[in-house]
Amino acid sequence: MLKQKMAAYDIPQKVQEMGFYPYFRTIESEQDTVVKIKGKDTLMFGSNSYLGLTSHPKLKEASKKAIDKYGSGCAGSRFLNGTLDIHLELEEKLADYVGKEGTIVFSTGYQVNLGVLSSLPGRHDYIIIDDLDHACIIDGSRLSFAKVLKYRHNDMESLEKVLKKCEPDKIKLIAVDGVFSMEGDLAKLPAIVELAKKYDANVMVDDAHGLGVMGELGKGTADHFGLTDDVDLIMGTFSKSLASIGGFIAASNDTINYLKHNARSLIFSASIAPANAASVIAAIDLIKSEPERLEKLWDNTHYAMKCLKEKGFDTGHTETPIIPIMIRDDFKTFKLTKELLEQGVFVNPVVSPAVPSTSSLIRYSLMATHTHAQIDESVDKLYKISKEIGVFDNYNESDITTISQLK
Repeated sequence: MLKQKMAAYDIPQKVQEMGFYPYFRTIESEQDTVVKIKGKDTLMFGSNSYLGLTSHPKLKEASKKAIDKYGSGCAGSRFLNGTLDIHLELEEKLADYVGKEGTIVFSTGYQVNLGVLSSLPGRHDYIIIDDLDHACIIDGSRLSFAKVLKYRHNDMESLEKVLKKCEPDKIKLIAVDGVFSMEGDLAKLPAIVELAKKYDANVMVDDAHGLGVMGELGKGTADHFGLTDDVDLIMGTFSKSLASIGGFIAASNDTINYLKHNARSLIFSASIAPANAASVIAAIDLIKSEPERLEKLWDNTHYAMKCLKEKGFDTGHTETPIIPIMIRDDFKTFKLTKELLEQGVFVNPVVSPAVPSTSSLIRYSLMATHTHAQIDESVDKLYKISKEIGVFDNYNESDITTISQLK
């Protein structure tokens, strides 16, 4: 039965045959504003390296020195033989950076949410999530024995209705993205915190896309709203602004102690490599010493938004360097992605089932290292191709091509 099921899954092959397959595109260079794809220089507007640090000499040098001192890996989990002094140094630096008592580092950001959400609330408790939360929040919730309840995206009336359903003497953990990774909008954290206090709930912010972007020196979404002390847990990843791989959770020392001994995705996974830990330490130091880097990121964001708006693109409700360019048609989204790449611009398509086909979009992301000239070139090409393929047409439902039609 397994063999038949695997053979029957042919949607990617059909998209490939059409010449529009946009995934697993191979990059042959460092991840910067210009990358090499098939030997050709390509403008990168699909990266999560918001501060442009992945190729910074100080991060490279820190990684090399760590390899020389510690070797290439830890050969075990943090729980047993895989804790190095450099991991503890990183955790102290992260706690100070985001303003919490303690942190614990996991192998990936995904594993942070799996471990935290599956271990903190118990069988009779509640996890409450926004219906546009990232997949790792959803998957971590599924691993928990707690009851999982959803509220409509950024709808505080819907959240309050959910909170009213919860038993008052149980743990109620609201887990929410600080910055929503596809839409680019912010969680309504002040209102969420207010409701959490009203109903004796706790708040966990997944700041994968907020760390290094929002708040003073990129300290995150909670800092942006002045709510660091009111948020119980702050989660972050190293694979975006911090230019490495891994993740962490920041909270009270009591919470960190509990997670160190109960989060299965921590206990049963190998530690992040010394080179990764060293590069994150270097990244945090660099962010603090070069605040102009964050200023440049926001300058680029505001400039790109102005350019896109002037061309008539619908960019949704974004407030961040993640700019969704609404296409509202899966086929046109694939076609635009393909033709942009052929003309030297890399963007990411988001289509059904990740979003409804009527909400398919191009995810256009800014870095601090982009120039205005690069933004101009990308927007000009976006506009030209979009006009040619009818993105701006007032199409109706019958004009929308969805992935389901390829089945």
